[in-house]
Amino acid sequence: MKIGIVTTWFERGAAYVSKQYIDSLSKDNEIYIYARGGEKFAEDDENWNKYNVTWGDKKWGKDFSGETREKNLNHFKKWVADNKIEVVFFNEEHWWEPIIFCGTAGIKTGAYVDYYTKETRPFFALYDFLICNTKRHYEAFSWHDQAYYVPWGTDISLFKPQTYEVVDPEFVNFFHSAGMNPFRKGTDLLISAFGKLKTNKVKLIIHTQVDLIVVFPKLASLLQELEKNGSLITITKTVSAPGLYYLGDVYVYPTRLEGIGLTIAEALACGLPTIVPDNGPMNEFVSNDHGRLVKIKKYQRRHDDYFWPECIVDENSLVESLDFFLKQKDLTSWKRKARDYAEKNLDWSVNSKALSEIFCSAIIISPDKKKDILSKVNSYERMKTSKLRRLIHKISIMGLNFIPFFFKYLKKKISPK
Repeated sequence: MKIGIVTTWFERGAAYVSKQYIDSLSKDNEIYIYARGGEKFAEDDENWNKYNVTWGDKKWGKDFSGETREKNLNHFKKWVADNKIEVVFFNEEHWWEPIIFCGTAGIKTGAYVDYYTKETRPFFALYDFLICNTKRHYEAFSWHDQAYYVPWGTDISLFKPQTYEVVDPEFVNFFHSAGMNPFRKGTDLLISAFGKLKTNKVKLIIHTQVDLIVVFPKLASLLQELEKNGSLITITKTVSAPGLYYLGDVYVYPTRLEGIGLTIAEALACGLPTIVPDNGPMNEFVSNDHGRLVKIKKYQRRHDDYFWPECIVDENSLVESLDFFLKQKDLTSWKRKARDYAEKNLDWSVNSKALSEIFCSAIIISPDKKKDILSKVNSYERMKTSKLRRLIHKISIMGLNFIPFFFKYLKKKISPK
């Protein structure tokens, strides 16, 4: 079949998800990529600008003006027509009009399930089929007639150990990937816990794509102190796969929230025992047999009302997990356990074997069955163009929970003394 994938397309986790789908699907199908807007574009990068890539608008789905949205949609329609695409697969799509167009044009649509809120979860009925790569996503969408659970994995021939020996016999090297969103990945929680370790026989290597002091100004003094005494090494740059996992003995990832948690599978495949929160989907990949599960202190709703709550790990439990590996006399055996688990459970070439058949055999759901939800989605899209929605959207991007704050302020003003 001719399959089109709509995705961000640069050095980012979501794009690597699309790459893994492409690797699996391209064995039996023709693949075309529509590079939609995202934090960056990679038009000048030969690793991403291939013959089958069409670059969309950087404001894809983000500019609420009717003219821009119509221009973007027409460009997308032309891409579909020019390439005679039979199935369009959307990766983390937030804009519903392209899905609506495909439905009216009789083109099969599918989605990689990752981002959804309580409001938008029912909207996924517009898709003909859904791919859920975690049990938690499948639990949320098992009501859909064509929702499929395809266990996540990684390229274990790319992500593999350089050695099972420790990096430095004098130290335990903890490694953490902060990426472009250190707050979501719990980097601040890790730095705080690491600062409480009572030994100088340890190092923390953090790979980040942003300046940590800018993101966490309150941790500036601690970051500077740890860097000065040599226990913290911060690497701020973009690195292509297979990344920098070889710098660590143990992977630490106290993330607040994950759709999948790509780096967890990558780290395990590279032979790093892994420390994660004892919460889904992280604990779908890690157990105490090849890592450590950190207790959760509390759960809280995220500012954008993502369907699943954020989890905040208990700092004492995180310190205990770090200390556990500091006390291990044979980290080599733990590294082998991590790799063994990855080989048995995280081989994407095995886990994804059913994908092509799903894409081909999934049926197009009758438009009559989508009428009710289509009306709700259209109302939702119209609301996004209103001035109020645009204001709320801008505030949510800033990370401010504005509405509850406003009503608390208003209540305080009008309440009797």
